[in-house]
Amino acid sequence: MAFQQGLSGLNIASKALDAISNNVANSTTVGFKQSEAQFSDLYASTLGGGGGAQIGIGATVNGVAQEFSQGNITVTSNPLDLAINGEGFFRLSDGGTTLYSRNGQFSVDKSGYIVNASGYRVTGYGTDANDNIVVTNPIDLRIDTALSGGDPRATGDTDLAVNLDSRLSPPATATFSPSDTTSFSYSTSVTTYDSLGNSHIMSAYFAKTATPNQWSMYTALDGGTPSAATTVTFDSSGALVGPSTVAQSFAITTGAASPLAYNMNLANSTQFGTSFSVNAVTQDGFASGRLSGISVSPSGVLQGRYTNGQSRNLGQVVIATFQNPNGMTQLGSNAWAETSTSGPPAVGVPGTGSRGALQPGAVEDSNVDLTAELVNMITQQRAYQANAQSIKTQDQIMQTLVNLR
Repeated sequence: MAFQQGLSGLNIASKALDAISNNVANSTTVGFKQSEAQFSDLYASTLGGGGGAQIGIGATVNGVAQEFSQGNITVTSNPLDLAINGEGFFRLSDGGTTLYSRNGQFSVDKSGYIVNASGYRVTGYGTDANDNIVVTNPIDLRIDTALSGGDPRATGDTDLAVNLDSRLSPPATATFSPSDTTSFSYSTSVTTYDSLGNSHIMSAYFAKTATPNQWSMYTALDGGTPSAATTVTFDSSGALVGPSTVAQSFAITTGAASPLAYNMNLANSTQFGTSFSVNAVTQDGFASGRLSGISVSPSGVLQGRYTNGQSRNLGQVVIATFQNPNGMTQLGSNAWAETSTSGPPAVGVPGTGSRGALQPGAVEDSNVDLTAELVNMITQQRAYQANAQSIKTQDQIMQTLVNLR
């Protein structure tokens, strides 16, 4: 009698409906990958072989396979939300246990670690003292509170590129004084910083001399006593002859290292027959700062931005790929674990090899196709009803036999 075949049909249809229902339930779960129940037929084994008259004894669930196709990318307002566009998994740590996930909804916990909603820590490459990414065994990525202060840096070099008008005559007043505008031709200023991050205004004054192509330059810090004159010379083409670098040294009383000494580079200055202009002014010092924001690049580099205008690398997110992703075991909480069937992970930088690139400020939606799942649900419902009907038919035949007299 065909009760066994009908019962096995009911079982596999029920398992298929379980998989479909799980897909539908997770249709809005970020990073979820839909599953499909796979079946195989069953035949009784005999020593002589079944031959052409062998009839199967039903079906069984051969496995549940996941479909690792790309989900849609949805933009979010969280800069730490990450979506993998392509192959690979985020590498996470749960108390030393390594897990993998496609869900990139991350945040920072109270200890500064980058974590997901389950508290699993994101792992990646760390940095050295110079903020260079160090490719070693992945570590738990952390926004180090010791770095978040943005230590100040004293000015070590300044660049000042100006054009001095060659048509100008010497100032009316021969003796230079910062407070007397008739004693110099032009002036400009540069903001510099001491070792404590205090800002200081260095003023530079230029006075045309009676000698052609020659100027006198004076400097002063915070309106203090000006330095002695430095003679700046140009050639007949307007190019700077010298000096290209002028050493500056000023006594300060802020408690920082004194004197405040640095070099001022004039190499790109010119003397043409046009109006005075400041073409470039830069310096390498900065004040202290606080962490004001975090960003992630498509290559996974985590960068902190500070209120003093500086930025620094804090680490780099890594991506792991597997030879056989379907061999991984599901753990729940949007996580998978490595198995002998999946093979070992190949860990590296996003966008390299077969690894997908990261899209910051976005998440990957579930790849469940609801329309297809609803159609599959109807199909399995019909299969369940048909198998139930075959059992009912066998029952009626059995009843007929019982009723024979």
